[in-house]
Amino acid sequence: MIKDLLDSAADRMDAALDNLSSDLMSIRTGRASPALIEKLQVEYYGSNLPLIQLANISVPEARQLLIKPFDASSLKAIERAIQASELGLTPNNDGKQIRLNLPPLTEERRRDLVKLVNGRLEECKVALRNIRRDILKDMRDYEKEKLISEDELEAGEEKLQKIIEQKTEEVDQIGYRKEKEIMEV
Repeated sequence: MIKDLLDSAADRMDAALDNLSSDLMSIRTGRASPALIEKLQVEYYGSNLPLIQLANISVPEARQLLIKPFDASSLKAIERAIQASELGLTPNNDGKQIRLNLPPLTEERRRDLVKLVNGRLEECKVALRNIRRDILKDMRDYEKEKLISEDELEAGEEKLQKIIEQKTEEVDQIGYRKEKEIMEV
């Protein structure tokens, strides 16, 4: 019973870490990466779709992204979505494809991106703590209902604490790698 709760906690925490990793991929570093714009929402025929479903995204040069829409009629919608986004990039539309030139990051912009990363890391840690709180509540409910003993509860709490410490360490490592990537000139 406790093992099921601990497995559930680990799975939910892994999902939070996966979400963090994919979220951080959209934060720009010094190099061009399709992940920067893949999830950008584009309004296309009345519905919002991620850019990756509407176009092929490639990296022809280190600081350039090339967007080739599958349907030429979506070109204007993609261009509008890029301009409306918080990326701060100007799309160059030649009628068939869009080129995005990524300017070099300034020191100030790098620091802002690190702050953004740290905010996302903290959100993930809060999510981990919320999962721990929910699982602890379930364990205590089991103990109140006499489904588990007090000793089993205590052992479960210790195991849960070890899991959260490990996952928090993983969050810190992910953040450290991303910060290093951003600050690299």
